[in-house]
Amino acid sequence: MNQDIEKRIGRNIRILREKKGMTQENLSAKLQIEGCDITRSAIAKIEVGQRHLYPDELILIKTILKASYEEILDA
Repeated sequence: MNQDIEKRIGRNIRILREKKGMTQENLSAKLQIEGCDITRSAIAKIEVGQRHLYPDELILIKTILKASYEEILDA
């Protein structure tokens, strides 16, 4: 994937997460409860575009943040 796109998607996730008043730790904990084995460090890397976002993670993040795909993927 294009590095610039990954950075923008990560930024969108960070913005949506912060609007919900959630920390990276909160988000990773909620993802883990839903069966997605992801650490706070992985969330941090996604938010700065250093780690790919897998489809199952995207679906759960969308659900947890109550966001649309457009809000997350709008590059």
